[in-house]
Amino acid sequence: MADPLSLDLRERVLSAIAAGSSGRQAALRFGVSAASVSRWRALERDQGDAKPKAMGGDRRSQRIEAHADLILALVEETKDMTLEELRVVLVGRGLSFSYGALWRFFDRRRYTVKKRLRTRASKSGRMS
Repeated sequence: MADPLSLDLRERVLSAIAAGSSGRQAALRFGVSAASVSRWRALERDQGDAKPKAMGGDRRSQRIEAHADLILALVEETKDMTLEELRVVLVGRGLSFSYGALWRFFDRRRYTVKKRLRTRASKSGRMS
């Protein structure tokens, strides 16, 4: 994803519109799209300026982190619970999280599922 255009450019475009240019004329003059100009005008109308919103980063993990104690307690109760089983238990308690959100939750804590040791191949039966 590209970086947002500078606030300076946005302000110059909006100043040109305030001086009497149309949105399309200002867009052509400054080499931006007409759609961007209309979005900047809406931002200026709604929030008072045309500052770009924050980009990137995690903006939703605080929702699952608010229930961290409950989730970790449920896993401690049943050590061999799968993520899908955990999702069902959480839905029963009125909480809905995706499989990926739960996976990232445990990944942030470096919480792994311990695997069994590999068993030897059977000499008497067919292994599929």
